[in-house]
Amino acid sequence: MENNRRTAHIISHTHWDREWYLPYEKHHVRLIRLMDTLLDTLKRDGEYRSFFLDGQTIILEDYLQVRPERREELEQRIRENRIFIGPWYILQDAFLTSSEANVRNLQIGHRDAARYGTISKVGYFPDTFGNIGQAPQLMRQAGIGNAVFGRGVKPTGFNNEVSDAEFESSYSELIWEGPDGSQVLGILFANWYSNGNEVPTDEAAAKEYWDRKLADAEKYASTNQLLYMNGCDHQPIQTDLPEALRVARELYPDTDFVHSSFADYLAALGEGGRNGEGKGERDGADERNGAEERDGEPASRLSVVKGELRSQRTDGWSTLVNTASARVYLKQMNQHGQTLLEKVAEPLAAIAHGLGNHSYPHHLFTYAWKTLMQNHPHDSICGCSVDEVHREMVARFEKSKHVAESIADESKQLVADAVDTSGFARFGEDALPLVVFNTTGWARSGTISIVADVRRIYYREGFAPEEMIGRLKALDLGGRVLVDAEGAAVPVAVEELGVRFGYDLPDDAFRQAYWARQVRLTFAAADVPALGWKAYAWVKAAGAASAVAPEAASIVRGERSLDNGKLRVDVADDGTLTVTELAGGHTYRDLLVYEDTGDIGNEYMYKQPDGEAALTTHGLAAEIRIVCDEAHRAAIEIVHRWELPASADALFEEEKQYAVYFPERKAQRVAEKVPFAIRTLVSLEKDGKGVAVRTSFNNQSKDHRVRALFPTDLHTSVHRADAVFEVAVRDNEPAAEWKNPSNAQHQQAFADVSAADLSRGLTIANKGLNEYEVLRDGRNTIAVTLLRSVAELGDWGVFPTPEAQCLGKHEAELMIIPHVGDGAVSGAYAEAYQFQVPWTAAQTGVRGGPLAATGAAYAWEGEGLAFSSLKIADGSGDAMLRWFNLRPQPAELTLAAPNAALAGSGAAAIYRSDVLETRGEALAPRADDGSQSVSVGPCEIVTLGVQGAKRE
Repeated sequence: MENNRRTAHIISHTHWDREWYLPYEKHHVRLIRLMDTLLDTLKRDGEYRSFFLDGQTIILEDYLQVRPERREELEQRIRENRIFIGPWYILQDAFLTSSEANVRNLQIGHRDAARYGTISKVGYFPDTFGNIGQAPQLMRQAGIGNAVFGRGVKPTGFNNEVSDAEFESSYSELIWEGPDGSQVLGILFANWYSNGNEVPTDEAAAKEYWDRKLADAEKYASTNQLLYMNGCDHQPIQTDLPEALRVARELYPDTDFVHSSFADYLAALGEGGRNGEGKGERDGADERNGAEERDGEPASRLSVVKGELRSQRTDGWSTLVNTASARVYLKQMNQHGQTLLEKVAEPLAAIAHGLGNHSYPHHLFTYAWKTLMQNHPHDSICGCSVDEVHREMVARFEKSKHVAESIADESKQLVADAVDTSGFARFGEDALPLVVFNTTGWARSGTISIVADVRRIYYREGFAPEEMIGRLKALDLGGRVLVDAEGAAVPVAVEELGVRFGYDLPDDAFRQAYWARQVRLTFAAADVPALGWKAYAWVKAAGAASAVAPEAASIVRGERSLDNGKLRVDVADDGTLTVTELAGGHTYRDLLVYEDTGDIGNEYMYKQPDGEAALTTHGLAAEIRIVCDEAHRAAIEIVHRWELPASADALFEEEKQYAVYFPERKAQRVAEKVPFAIRTLVSLEKDGKGVAVRTSFNNQSKDHRVRALFPTDLHTSVHRADAVFEVAVRDNEPAAEWKNPSNAQHQQAFADVSAADLSRGLTIANKGLNEYEVLRDGRNTIAVTLLRSVAELGDWGVFPTPEAQCLGKHEAELMIIPHVGDGAVSGAYAEAYQFQVPWTAAQTGVRGGPLAATGAAYAWEGEGLAFSSLKIADGSGDAMLRWFNLRPQPAELTLAAPNAALAGSGAAAIYRSDVLETRGEALAPRADDGSQSVSVGPCEIVTLGVQGAKRE
């Protein structure tokens, strides 16, 4: 191609937010109209070449739900490469969705697109509110050598206006490198994804349009291949685009105007492969679009941008980061739903599948994941839509949770019934075995609570209800002890629950109703293997003469202190905590101050009123009392009776009404106060490595933010936060361009401040609290947002959202984890990950079984590695296990031979895989024990498949 010619690639698309400033069904109606128009246009006009369907396959489901009669026509256009679909199921906000949710999104999007015969291999991130650092590695493992994105390296403001300021790349094309070294060709929408929208057909208007548009694109492009996106948010189809391009060709004979596709555009850039299919290797330097030149300068001299793209080289006012704290209740429901699926239901179902008599319910998991992911688009999970949208999200979260619970309940019972509990027979026929499951990737100790049926009487036995209830009430439950599989007594707290109604739903019979005498047993389970189980039994002490429960030492030390030998907690008059890590002798003071400030921003961004001083509970006398003193756990209740301003003032209403840009608002808070009582439960377990904090309050104040503060007093210029398949290292001080007084960030499971030499640190773990900030206060305080109350959507118009004030009852859970050494190898980060995962337990009978009383499905070792997932691959039926390296240093992963009772007949073949779970290179087992070792690169995501697992 001659250097004096240029090609304008016009790609037709629509950016389809399923829900945002309109409720889902109102957007849905517009989608049906858009898709009808698209199909009609493709049928009528052969010159209208193709359309990119926003990278998400859910649009197909949404359309065919209403238009099933057009399925065949839709499929034909996809097969003809006139409609490009995939690679995602939905366009998620990656920072607010878990690592595995991002992978499931890719897996399901690829699977759905493959049914139509084609997958668009485009790493499409058009409007994510920042981009995760591991995106290049995820794309490479999915066979994608590019990433197309709009945010993260260039300022965008009101109504997605793109500023003319500098950004981290020399051009709109760049090399994006992940922390593991994976590289993809990055395509930045430097002039946004609407820069080719509404192309005029009138010659005069077209001349003015293209003079401006060609100059805008050439300003940033590194080659003479110019990208124009013909569409925008919910943009209708431009049906006369072929005519508009004919006019443009006549006006600019030196320019090739092409109704293009991403496949053709990327090929023209020399990205390597017509469909953008990367080779999957970790070094992508050979695909750096070096074939073209501009002004004699090789385009291979593109800027290399590394890691997370979070708009840190901007003024900080339009990063949209505070969507991490908009409607916190949604983030908490999402964390619970994700965890239930990926860390409980999937591993339990995989273990049950390995027993050989139970099929892995792929169809149910797909349904549950899809239902959950329908809440993951950026305007949904970010909490930045109108109230109707978020009401519907609550129902979706509940639906997905109920499916996950159903899978988990069935799976845990199947596995529990396969555990050999025959050893408890020596304690008599009334022994009640229990199986405790640890579905995390590390051995675990902690407090378990299970409701057990001591005895059931079914209606089918012929007794009147009064007699059933009477017989059950007459049972003597005294003289029982809890024992482990070796017969050693375990201290247990027993709570009588009385007689309760219940029922079974057999697969082969009508429902079976019964009455049961129930108790709640709470105890400390010790050293339950990773991905494993441990059996206990509640038995009559008469049959367990040697099983005398030892006298357990109390964790309570006086009226305001707890001490379990690892940690000591002291509570001050104002409710603040002093936590001492006893092995190293390190003390952290003034922990758990609550802070409140006004917020006159919106669902997207926080804005504190100018000149306002934060209110805190520092120095506010608290009510303090011991509320739990048991062998397994102790707890202190702290109550603050506070008052907060009722709302922002009248000026704020005017500023919202006239859409005053939020950094320029001048409103203040009113003098009127409303009560704000905070109840905090601080607890420490017998073997706990962290101090659990449960905070609850009834919010009746508007236009404000509540945070919990944890001063670290550690000297360091950086901190760490759990992100997607990464512990991201971030600067405490923002870049010189940063003007926003706030520097809030995203987190997944934890934020950590460690000393510069990594000799010690403080990790603050959370459940669904995705926003934190390391304060520039001289103490490197970790501030975690518990609540943000705002009144409007924001962005491009005036959209009141009264329910975003989040009035009513709220609860938040955190854990304080001091550690010695690097958090990745000391166990602090593993403790934070485990904090998010609930224990699982099931009651079973006294019986033999193929599984040992204490055992695990898989065992592994690897310093600095985090376990992420155990599931069964769709299609192959292989067990898939995934880890990621928490550190930028190489590591070694050793996977033991699978549990023989679960591996099926013959030796299990273990192979390397990827995030799409394809079969790769087989690993040679060690001759002595059948284990395999794998070298893991810095920050690498590793997936291993076990081919010997039982099949459907």
